[in-house]
Amino acid sequence: MQFLAVSCIWPCLTSSAATGVLEMSAATESGIRLSGHTLDKATKAKVTLENYYSNLIAQHIERKQRLAKLEETLKDESLSEQQKQEKRQQHAQKESEFLRLKRSRLGVEDFEPLKVIGRGAFGEVRLVQKKDTGHIYAMKILRKADMLEKEQVAHVRAERDVLVEADHQWVVKMYYSFQDPINLYLIMEFLPGGDMMTLLMKKDTLSEECTQFYIAETALAIDSIHKLGFIHRDIKPDNLLLDARGHIKLSDFGLCTGLKKSHRTDFYRDLSQAKPSDFSFFCSPASSPMDSKRRAESWKRNRRALAYSTVGTPDYIAPEVFLQTGYGPACDWWSVGVIMYEMLIGYPPFCSENPQETYRKVMNWRETLSFPAEVPISEEARDAISRFCCESDRRLGYSGRGIDDLRSTIAFFRGVDWEHIRERPAAIPVQVKSIDDTSNFDDFPDVKLEIPSAPISQDGEVIYKDWVFINYTFKRFEGLTQRGIATKK
Repeated sequence: MQFLAVSCIWPCLTSSAATGVLEMSAATESGIRLSGHTLDKATKAKVTLENYYSNLIAQHIERKQRLAKLEETLKDESLSEQQKQEKRQQHAQKESEFLRLKRSRLGVEDFEPLKVIGRGAFGEVRLVQKKDTGHIYAMKILRKADMLEKEQVAHVRAERDVLVEADHQWVVKMYYSFQDPINLYLIMEFLPGGDMMTLLMKKDTLSEECTQFYIAETALAIDSIHKLGFIHRDIKPDNLLLDARGHIKLSDFGLCTGLKKSHRTDFYRDLSQAKPSDFSFFCSPASSPMDSKRRAESWKRNRRALAYSTVGTPDYIAPEVFLQTGYGPACDWWSVGVIMYEMLIGYPPFCSENPQETYRKVMNWRETLSFPAEVPISEEARDAISRFCCESDRRLGYSGRGIDDLRSTIAFFRGVDWEHIRERPAAIPVQVKSIDDTSNFDDFPDVKLEIPSAPISQDGEVIYKDWVFINYTFKRFEGLTQRGIATKK
């Protein structure tokens, strides 16, 4: 019934909203000057209405799909009619609970902050506990003002969208997203194994067997988001998280780009035509060459500082991304080759004393990509790295075959059980004491534990230009993380 009502009213509302915008355009053409604030509020009203009813229709479709999926599973099970009816009733109860959850307003006050476990250029990551359930999550907090000032809105939208769509084992699962006047919040599963950067700093180098395992899992994760139409653009060890069993999950889609208009920066420079469906480094002179030992020491000394700085490191970025002349999914496969080199050698192939020199080396990779004789690796490993770090139109994955390229043409990956790799023991077991164990993460004692937020105004008015974050809120239907009683660290 609700769906029919929405279907009937939807054309009227969109027509009404469009008429309002046309009338305002006519008023502007006839000489009446409207302020930017008035135009902004009119466009906000139009997009808000369209998004509201578009979401209702989408929710109805999703509900029908979940019911169809349930009925399909009941066909395959040897259950009695009574048992099937019980499962249908359980499903209906869960749908009712989800509707109540969708109507509820989620905010930072619903979570108890336990510890800061990560920092970035635009925000922080905290370990939190949901007060009403005891579930443990990782809360990523992004400052809206920074997103607007640095024109990162498109990337924020792409990150949120890929986390909504990529609901599978290779990507960190997001359960909720919401906002307040100051921040955007992503509530995600907490992966207690830490990240690959920390593991590499502990181990210095990995064996070829371990490297094969982690690169194969990384490749499967990247292939999964490429199939959804997203390019990560920021594949690096910091963004390869490890779950409680030591298996990889892809995270941090802050530089991700997708196929929608709302994933492009220029879309936010003129939002008057928005629809519900839309939503540099410089060269420096070459420094004196370093042997592999000095390069490894320099890399480890500077690595963490680069991870938390606004500058970051260009070590893992493909040359075509720097050129800004166009690039595709192949840029993520370049990053895989750089990470593989670092796992085996102890530092990335283009690392230098400063980002400018690294940039120069990346751009001149044909001359600067070399393998030190004092750190011997197999010919198969060299070939694999060279097939990742090469011209974009010759690179592994360029043809769109993704994982099939690795399976069929690269000797280094011979013997990988691609279908069952995640069910097998990880190459390096992870020690996790509890569901809120943060021993595999850095400490940030200088950061206040309280989450900076602002109360919502009495009339519910959103600050000027803040509505570019419309439709950011999300709640996942599927089951949540395990329960547990956590204590403040």
